[in-house]
Amino acid sequence: MGPTASGKTDLAVAVVDALAPMLPCEIVSVDSALVYRGLDIGTAKPSPALRARYPHRLVDICDPAEAYSAARFRADALAAIAQIRARGALPLLVGGTMLYFRALLRGLSPLPEADPALRERLAREAAARGPVGMHGWLADVDPAAAARIHPNDPQRVQRALEVYLASGRPMSSLWQAGDGALDLPTVKLVRSPRERAVLHRRIETRFDAMLAAGFLDEVRGLMRRGDLAPELPAMRAVGYRQAWAHLAGAFDAATMRARALAATRQLAKRQYTWLRSEPDCTWLWDEAAPLAQALAILRRRVGLGA
Repeated sequence: MGPTASGKTDLAVAVVDALAPMLPCEIVSVDSALVYRGLDIGTAKPSPALRARYPHRLVDICDPAEAYSAARFRADALAAIAQIRARGALPLLVGGTMLYFRALLRGLSPLPEADPALRERLAREAAARGPVGMHGWLADVDPAAAARIHPNDPQRVQRALEVYLASGRPMSSLWQAGDGALDLPTVKLVRSPRERAVLHRRIETRFDAMLAAGFLDEVRGLMRRGDLAPELPAMRAVGYRQAWAHLAGAFDAATMRARALAATRQLAKRQYTWLRSEPDCTWLWDEAAPLAQALAILRRRVGLGA
């Protein structure tokens, strides 16, 4: 696990290489953006060449016009884990979508089904109140959910309000009541630089590399499809929504870059909040030989010796 741009994929690949002679490992992606086909540059998706050598499960399994959920991820991940273990290999789950990790590890509570009439009411409320007003409403009825959901994430804000209005219970209480926890031993490793400023520099360097690699052309191609809109979950991925707005004429390229970097830093902050509350984690800092530390822990846990 780890925040965006922390080096999770590089570490995972190195672990696979190091353990291959003793125990084959297979990577399962835990990323809500990598599931979408065509979102390649802006998600820092592992290259086709890398995935040919190190297959990644749950990458490119959805069209961007579809919505993908934590419940669907859990079902897909459980199936992938079962297949990998049946071959005598070790599933290595890698990503930064903490809600997906928790859905897998702790299970999910049943949430109310979508109600078109209620969603229409909430859409009208959103138009009248704006994102700050909607988030304030959520803070009144479900402070725990409001603390986790950013005001600039209207889809999740409205879903949390929908759950509250449909069930009479805060969505955060349903998170806590989840059942069906994963009945397998797990090792939780967090890859991260110790200093937040280091991560911020990596985020900036990576985004500039994405721009140089043709990120805006990628978004132009998605816009040309004609069946996508900025409100869709895929297009609300960090970087994509800012690029879409820029290409639609909302602001210039410099503003787009600044907003995308700010949104990515906010994402990393939320990921750190989740990670600090996750029990039984070992943090792998830059200066602490993260590969050697990870391998020592894994070898000990699976009985491979030093």
